[in-house]
Amino acid sequence: MLLDDVVGVLNVAGWFAAGITAALGRTRLSRALLVAALTTTLIRVAVVVGLASAGWWFVQEKVLLGLPMLVTAALVASVYAARTRIHPVSASSVLALLTAAYAALAGLAVTFLVGYPVTWGAALITVALVGLAVLLTARVLRSDAVPAPASTSTRRFSRRQVLTFAGGAVVAGAAGGGAALSLAPTASVTGGGGAAPSSHQHHQLSVADLRGALTPAPGGTVRRHVLTARTTTVRLPSGRELQAWTYDGQLPGPPITATEGDLIEVTLRNADIDEGVTIHWHGYDVACGEDGVPGLTQDWVAPGGEFVYHFRADQVGTYWYHTHQASAVGVRMGLYGTFVVHPRAPRPERSLDLTLPVHTLDGAVLLGAHDTRMQRTTAAGTAVRLRLVNTDSEPHRFALTGTPFRVAAVDGRDLNRPDDVSDVALRLPAGGRYDVTFDMPSTSVALVVDDDPDRGLLLHAENGATPEPPYENVPELDLLGYGTPAAVPFDAADADRHFTLVLDEVWRWSTAGRRTPTP
Repeated sequence: MLLDDVVGVLNVAGWFAAGITAALGRTRLSRALLVAALTTTLIRVAVVVGLASAGWWFVQEKVLLGLPMLVTAALVASVYAARTRIHPVSASSVLALLTAAYAALAGLAVTFLVGYPVTWGAALITVALVGLAVLLTARVLRSDAVPAPASTSTRRFSRRQVLTFAGGAVVAGAAGGGAALSLAPTASVTGGGGAAPSSHQHHQLSVADLRGALTPAPGGTVRRHVLTARTTTVRLPSGRELQAWTYDGQLPGPPITATEGDLIEVTLRNADIDEGVTIHWHGYDVACGEDGVPGLTQDWVAPGGEFVYHFRADQVGTYWYHTHQASAVGVRMGLYGTFVVHPRAPRPERSLDLTLPVHTLDGAVLLGAHDTRMQRTTAAGTAVRLRLVNTDSEPHRFALTGTPFRVAAVDGRDLNRPDDVSDVALRLPAGGRYDVTFDMPSTSVALVVDDDPDRGLLLHAENGATPEPPYENVPELDLLGYGTPAAVPFDAADADRHFTLVLDEVWRWSTAGRRTPTP
């Protein structure tokens, strides 16, 4: 796409330069620029053909609008150039060259400002504006041509008029993309084939003003936390020291737990993270103003600043939180923590509930706060739940040996009647969460991370030391065939919707005034 944009800009420049130099009577230079313009036109066609292999979405506006206009105008310009050889200079040859320039500019404007999909209305408006630019230029050329001496039939044009119609051409060409941009996308794209959007007018409201609840549900309580983001040196159990960005100086950040219906209130402060911080509640449904997306739902918290999040914990399950400001760096450096909401139902009398986030920092793979294998002891018969959280941008592999187990929940959602499985591994995707449950046997149980027996968790039964269960490289569990399908809460016969999300070359203006590509 970048190559297509670069060639497109060179193509526009080539056609405009050929037309303007022809109007100025510089025939030799104009011929050379015409050859360059034709060459970049052919290159652009070849690039679009190559880009089409990545998907129709990336070339639709080029194939249906931009290239047909450009190639047609280029052929006409070539015919005129071949007939007149650009000497003597004629208004028609100059107009043909500038028409190709207008077509090239309009096609590029549509690509930059609209992308996929280009509609028939947008196409018609763009073609009409290119035609208008051509008619206006033809009028300027006819009225402002300066007759040459009688000894030659060459026509020349004043520099002032050349600059006038060249500037007007740029405006007219760019207007094609601007007009297309003003047209709404088709309903099939926005609605996925469902009901059309409401046409009722609504007052505008910033998403930053859509805030969460301020009181807990009946029977709930208020869970208040103050998290301070700061740089610190973290000493791991192995003795290794790491430079990290942390919430409250620890890896992971302080665990946030609640019971269904409680009110979560978290005050985030920034001590010295120059890049700024926020808190995003990964996978959790909160009001927009609590979602922690800088530049959209809030400003990032700069050093010395603070922001208060508040929302009701209505979603039961395993989640995690992390910064969303410069998150590719901030999360990796340690700005993350776990977030668990328990149901109001009473827990088993004997239970062990462990939340185990896996994270990689400077080559060290941490399970919770440990870079070495963790060990715990619990009584046989204890109901164990291991909440596995992947805070990395790459998947991790977990294997549980020594007992059958169930995958009770995926990404905070309970599975329907999960089966007991054994001798299988779990591949946890980036940002994902698996809840694994089992009843503690009278022997040891091991959780192995990334096929390394020295990394993970070893659970011992209280009745004495038992041999560590052997670890073998086992196949991975296919969750698509796991558990029992539950009844869906909608009409499955009328549930199909088709959406197309294109990560294309469209550019928009950010709220900070910087020109940034749409993600």
